[in-house]
Amino acid sequence: MADAPRLTVLVTGSSGRTGQIAYKKLKEQHEQFIPRGLVRSEESKQKIGPDSDNIYIADIRDANGIAPAFQGADAVIILTSSVPKMKPGFDPTKGGRPEFYYEDGQFPEQVDWIGQKNQIDAAKAAGVKHVVLVGSMGGTNPNHPLNSLGNGNILVWKRKAEQYLADSGITYTIIRPGGLLDKEGGLRELVVGKDDELLQTDTKSIPRADVAEVCIQALQFEEAKFKALDLASKPEGGGTPTKDFKALFEQISSRF
Repeated sequence: MADAPRLTVLVTGSSGRTGQIAYKKLKEQHEQFIPRGLVRSEESKQKIGPDSDNIYIADIRDANGIAPAFQGADAVIILTSSVPKMKPGFDPTKGGRPEFYYEDGQFPEQVDWIGQKNQIDAAKAAGVKHVVLVGSMGGTNPNHPLNSLGNGNILVWKRKAEQYLADSGITYTIIRPGGLLDKEGGLRELVVGKDDELLQTDTKSIPRADVAEVCIQALQFEEAKFKALDLASKPEGGGTPTKDFKALFEQISSRF
């Protein structure tokens, strides 16, 4: 890899919890990558801290506004996502379930479908060579509980964007992680699957740092191209930490 030209990699949603990790990892591997970020606001940019020199500010719902961020990028890692918020006033001591809502303009249809479609179109127009899209496990089940949060149908819209990418003609990798953990990465054995089979097992969550690592590794192996994978991890200490990502991607044959 020493003689290979550095890849310019755009991380969208780079102020989110997983996005920040991915951007930082790319920064640390500066002999291989030139990272860029895309965030929605100046406030989001501040979250990235002092390393935010190569961050573009634009709203993914604005197809024209995001185009400059994609120009000249070799690869894109899409980590944008709508985020349900809990309605105030929930008291866990009283039983029942909290209610959720999406802020105006931030519904899954607008962010996870229109916003991601805009990014895929922008990548294609800019001649981006590889798009890694992070979706979510659970998309095979229209009645998944996540879909009822704020009546957003979040997994339905995410899956629609995944299908759009798979049909786009761009080289892609679709990663559908299980439940995201704010834990250290690199300490677990990673597990891949398809069609939500992992949701029937005990291994259905994964640290965000490991998701970010798999996104970056996917850019480096032919075995990750034109593949879709469900991604989870064994508990810490419950397996051998994954180091061979080529072998991990070789386990997958499904294109969607």
